[in-house]
Amino acid sequence: MKTLFDAADKEEGQRKFAPLADRMRPVSFDEVLGQVELVAPHSAFRVLIESGNIPSMIFWGPPGSGKTTLAKLIANYADLEFVELSAATSGLSDVRQVIQEAKARLDLRSRRTVLFLDEIHRFNKSQQDIFLPFVESGAIILVGATTENPSFEVNAALLSRCKVFIVKRIETDDIRMIIRCAMEDPERGYGNFLYELPGDVMEEIIVSADGDARRALNTLELLVGATSIAHDPKTDKLKKVRLELAQLRALLQRSHHFYDKTGEEHYTIISALHKSLRGSDADAALYWLGRMLEGGEDPLYVARRLIRFASEDIGLADPQALVQAVAGYQACHFIGMPECNVILAQVVVYLAKSEKSNALYAAYSAVREDIAHLPNEPVPIHLRNAESNLMKDLGYGKGYKYNPNFKGSVEQDYLPEKLKNRKYLNGT
Repeated sequence: MKTLFDAADKEEGQRKFAPLADRMRPVSFDEVLGQVELVAPHSAFRVLIESGNIPSMIFWGPPGSGKTTLAKLIANYADLEFVELSAATSGLSDVRQVIQEAKARLDLRSRRTVLFLDEIHRFNKSQQDIFLPFVESGAIILVGATTENPSFEVNAALLSRCKVFIVKRIETDDIRMIIRCAMEDPERGYGNFLYELPGDVMEEIIVSADGDARRALNTLELLVGATSIAHDPKTDKLKKVRLELAQLRALLQRSHHFYDKTGEEHYTIISALHKSLRGSDADAALYWLGRMLEGGEDPLYVARRLIRFASEDIGLADPQALVQAVAGYQACHFIGMPECNVILAQVVVYLAKSEKSNALYAAYSAVREDIAHLPNEPVPIHLRNAESNLMKDLGYGKGYKYNPNFKGSVEQDYLPEKLKNRKYLNGT
């Protein structure tokens, strides 16, 4: 007897109303776009999966690069139970329940469970300890997904028990192919509908996606949903409808710049800016500056890094560099964004074009090395101030040559006796 909500109806309903990105999710490794090296037939990843020796693993990659898809494909290929949680919305009680069910499933049915934990970095390292005994015993196959560097965000003990796979940002050509597949697929996409996707609209979707396949499909779905189906008044048949660029831009209503101010991108882009300045490439430096500012980075943070650069990489080769950098910081503090963008651009170009010298940085590094590894040498007696009669009696200041009383240079030691021949500046 058919119930009101049987399994087939439920599955059909979920498929019918699922978002386009979910409907277009690859159902085999051969359908995966953008991760050719990872899922190639003889890759280390495919060999592990096809051999049945599936380890716990961490997928590290940007949003929309296919981490969830890969986890589901692993479970489907190996006929394993698949359970999905997100560390952003689930707690340790949810994890405990899933693990208990996985243990029971393994004991009663000899069926293993893939526990896919999205945003695993949202659990702190103490919370991540919960997985250790169950990953170790094989009660679950943990597949964690993270946009952050697992070396910093995943518990070292857990990380040592997992294989890390890097999932790359999806390139433009692959995003284009994903969109085309969605437009042409008659079952999962819009192949049965008379929509025309012009090239300029396609490119705008690709730019707005910024390497995120899910965002690209969500944008396409939003545009299609906002475009009315047209009928030919004479035949009452559907007419081909052109998806419009103006409509797309009206729906987006936002900048297409994506920048994680608290994640790894924050550090990689400031590193790229610093190295571009060091290499005297003003154009590259301006680009990385723009990526940070247009992404919402604090301009004062950038200004502070430029001040540091002015001394670390330019120093006495152009003392005005520090003056420019400090003035840039003050100007940014006075007027803020967006007006201070050109001020920081001026500082960046000045620093890029300045002559470079790391002599000060090297000199202070050598000083710090000596301080860290040598005894604290006493101040030479002639350099000490005699603040009391007792100090005078002890010889403090005795023999000191007051430089203004002499013409030309004065022969006098200023370093401790054991370091008097040490040269820090310019490495000499």
